[in-house]
Amino acid sequence: MKRLGYAGCTITVIILLMMGCSMETKIEVPQEKNGWKLVWNDEFDGKEIDLTKWKHITGGSGFGNNEDQFYTNDAANSYIEDGKLVIKALKQEHGGKPYTSAKLITEGLADWTYGRFEFRAKMPLGKGMWPAIWMMPTDMQKYGGWPSCGEIDIMEYLGHEPKQVHGTLHMGNPHFYEGGQMSLSEGTFAEAFHDFALEWTPTEMRWYVDDKEYYRTSKWFMRNNEASDNEPFPAPFDRSFFLQLNLAVGGNWPGYPDETTVFPQTFELEYVRVYRPDNGNYDFNNDTAK
Repeated sequence: MKRLGYAGCTITVIILLMMGCSMETKIEVPQEKNGWKLVWNDEFDGKEIDLTKWKHITGGSGFGNNEDQFYTNDAANSYIEDGKLVIKALKQEHGGKPYTSAKLITEGLADWTYGRFEFRAKMPLGKGMWPAIWMMPTDMQKYGGWPSCGEIDIMEYLGHEPKQVHGTLHMGNPHFYEGGQMSLSEGTFAEAFHDFALEWTPTEMRWYVDDKEYYRTSKWFMRNNEASDNEPFPAPFDRSFFLQLNLAVGGNWPGYPDETTVFPQTFELEYVRVYRPDNGNYDFNNDTAK
């Protein structure tokens, strides 16, 4: 082996140090945790949104909530940057709406019945900002369409209440919902990234922020019209649901942007991870994966 002189060694060390500084540290993704096994994930570490995992919903129909944004598939409204998915709301007219934003879903690409769903995200700020991480059934008509088909809201947030997030189930006909809220003791969800999770088993759902449970329920039902009797669970949460990520602007619940709302605003996600029980079975005695 040829020996390097002092100068050669010095140059080699400098080159190695420069290479090391330019390389991004790859965070190891937990393949198993507390009995849950990773089955699907997106770490947003590519250059573009992975269209084998996500597809865009476009349009400006108001989506049943009188929302004021037009969802686009334009790179200005959703893109990958520094290992994060960025969904950006812009103040610009498009399709008769005063704002644009984005909505990504896994429908037709991936869906799940039960599991642990994890996200790390940072919220936008301001009146009218309404980001959400939620799930809808792949078969919308099995139990009679919305709301009797069921809806799982893993995380919802209102930009004028930056310390608080919500987790909710929707069901029944007429519409019925139940859920919980979690408020930070200090800081806001717009200042830093936080971890959000839902554990969905055949008999219970549990919501978490930063690994702390803040709400659980084992009470749900299905009723597909006002004349029907309530059918107890597992319906309607007994079949496959797909994921949705979006940043709405305005709507019945958050209200609409006002003079204090600054644009653009972003909803950022560092990862999405889906886990199932390591052995494929659930413990029906205490509703935790084993």
